[in-house]
Amino acid sequence: MSNIRFQALQAVLTRTIPEVKVSGAKISDFFGSNVFDKKKMMDFLSKDAYQSIVSAIEIGEPIPRDMAEQVASAMKSWAMSKGATHYTHWFQPLTGTTAEKHDAFFEPAADGSAIERFSGDALAQQEPDASSFPNGGIRNTFEARGYTAWDPSSPAFIIESNTGKTLCIPTVFVSYTGEALDYKAPLLKALNALDKAAVDVCNYFDKSVEKVNASLGIEQEYFLVDLALFNARPDLYLTGRTLFGHESAKGQQLEDHYFGSIPERVYAFMLDMETEALKLGIPLKTRHNEVAPSQFECAPVYEEINLAIDHNQLLMDVMDKVAKRHNFKVLLHEKPYAGINGSGKHNNWSMITNTGKNLLSPGKTPKNNLMFLTFFVNTIRAVHEYADLLRASIASVSNDHRLGANEAPPAIISIFLGSQLSDVLDEIETSRISKKIKEDALLWQGIPKIPQILRDNTDRNRTSPFAFTGNKFELRAVGSSANSSSPMTILNLIVADQLKKFKVEVDKLIKKGEKKDIALLTVIKKYIKESKSIRFEGNGYSDEWEKEAAKRGLSNIKTTPKALDVLLTEKVEKLFEETGVYTKRESEARHEILLDSFYKKLQIEARLIGELVTNVIIPTAITYQSKLIDNVKGLKEIGLDKQHYAAQLDIIERIATHVTFIKNNVDEMVQQRKKANAIDDIREKSIAYDENVKSYFEPIRYHVDKLELLVEDSLWPLPKFRELLFIK
Repeated sequence: MSNIRFQALQAVLTRTIPEVKVSGAKISDFFGSNVFDKKKMMDFLSKDAYQSIVSAIEIGEPIPRDMAEQVASAMKSWAMSKGATHYTHWFQPLTGTTAEKHDAFFEPAADGSAIERFSGDALAQQEPDASSFPNGGIRNTFEARGYTAWDPSSPAFIIESNTGKTLCIPTVFVSYTGEALDYKAPLLKALNALDKAAVDVCNYFDKSVEKVNASLGIEQEYFLVDLALFNARPDLYLTGRTLFGHESAKGQQLEDHYFGSIPERVYAFMLDMETEALKLGIPLKTRHNEVAPSQFECAPVYEEINLAIDHNQLLMDVMDKVAKRHNFKVLLHEKPYAGINGSGKHNNWSMITNTGKNLLSPGKTPKNNLMFLTFFVNTIRAVHEYADLLRASIASVSNDHRLGANEAPPAIISIFLGSQLSDVLDEIETSRISKKIKEDALLWQGIPKIPQILRDNTDRNRTSPFAFTGNKFELRAVGSSANSSSPMTILNLIVADQLKKFKVEVDKLIKKGEKKDIALLTVIKKYIKESKSIRFEGNGYSDEWEKEAAKRGLSNIKTTPKALDVLLTEKVEKLFEETGVYTKRESEARHEILLDSFYKKLQIEARLIGELVTNVIIPTAITYQSKLIDNVKGLKEIGLDKQHYAAQLDIIERIATHVTFIKNNVDEMVQQRKKANAIDDIREKSIAYDENVKSYFEPIRYHVDKLELLVEDSLWPLPKFRELLFIK
């Protein structure tokens, strides 16, 4: 197998950089060229059909079936003018990836000829096999029917490949009996709940606000590795991460990669990937080297949250497809390499009114600052109230490798505000609320006017999982491979729930005779005090914070199986039921699906560790050990004494020690895996895999990595970290 490693290295050294053809002199020349956006709708649709689509997008009105026929015909005409021959409903099942089933536009005619047809029914709904996707018991295997239903708020687009073009229609995916089987349907419900709750609260300040959209900007971190090296690593190929591998002598300790000059071959990939993404309307704006070697980041400008998540899912597909053209593989696993930083997907979240007001942007007037305070404090209160649920929303087997490591937020959910805003909240909490409102240097007597806050005017705390950064909150704990729908569904849902509770409390005070602003500030002050324990400005990586968090009563749930327990609590089930985002059955199904994915991924890793150790690592070590034994025998035969081959004997003994440890522990791990497999309860099975099977991974890895240092380089079969990380 060592031959494969050196063949891969030879392939890397002979790579040429492919020519990248940009579609126009300026990005504006081709941005959105493969998207059926509003401009193209105006060109292809009647005025009535266009208005129907706009109403569906902006206020959620249903599209009449006759209008759907017009839209379908227009989509088909546009797509065929671009060279598309097929269409598909593009959806996001609970596998964590996207899914599509292609159908041709053509239909055979009665006379034996063919016509190009795409009906309103085909646009609005299709029936993929629901039993073949994760469903948590919602669908029996023999009950296969499920529906994909058009989401008009996310525009259709065309995917190009070397073999053709396909019209993709974003959809939700539900079972025959109506339960959501995807990520999009619950997200849309949560966004609708936030819209209604936020508008009601906005009307305290501005009656012209009729809609509130959540906005999102998603920073995407990733690693690049040459495709030949990737294919020579079975662990990378099958699990997305290296199960073995000694740290390179040079890693990220010199801090010379971050924001450094982008390597030419990587730059060509980025340019190609960005061109394809921009044609799909994904507004990528930023590219740069990240902290770890061969790690990079791209980020778009902010969009409405449903579209932003669709674009991120689409972006990950585009990155993977384009990377192959450049003989790269994109690694989206949260921790593909030990000893260097992993990757996240920072979610920058805010709320924007139809009047253009960012509700998390402080203003210059007392009225605007009170409006800001209202939404700011309610968000803090929501995260405090449902911290464990937010933690569960970012839980996965791959993110468990990253959370709490010294490059990512800890598993303790806390909020960073910065010293300025923390001081303001402390001042409000301890100040007396005067019944006389003043419009001078003070907002209320004893409470200072909130100063104008410039964007990102505080130092960032990179150890905080949920940080305020000027005019938005940044949820930094989301993993790089995740679908952001899960944490964004929860964040928008809990803020919506909190705003509803806030309005009830304020209205009660107003009904009792309090002035509106006094009532608002009274409840805000109460919430500041109640949620103070979630605020933390210090080092989230420190042992001291773990102790302090425990004193404050904050949870520190480090692994996925236990983090997911909150989904089945009475409090969370009530939240889901009252908002309609999840039924009890849907929540239970998701709990089961996430646990199922968790233990199966560990099962795959455990099997692969056993396979690689037995078939590759130990035979390689023994081969080298045999060479040393032959060498020692030869030295003895020519009459040299022990001092001349003591070094060889030492290496032989160390190899034997490592091989014995590895073999014994793999055997024990296999037995623990068999015991875990026999457990029927999926939660207990997941915990058994996490605590009893996974616990062998690192000790086995340690001894394999020691063998890597001992065995002759020409015999070692797996590409090493120095090759994976530094050869481009």
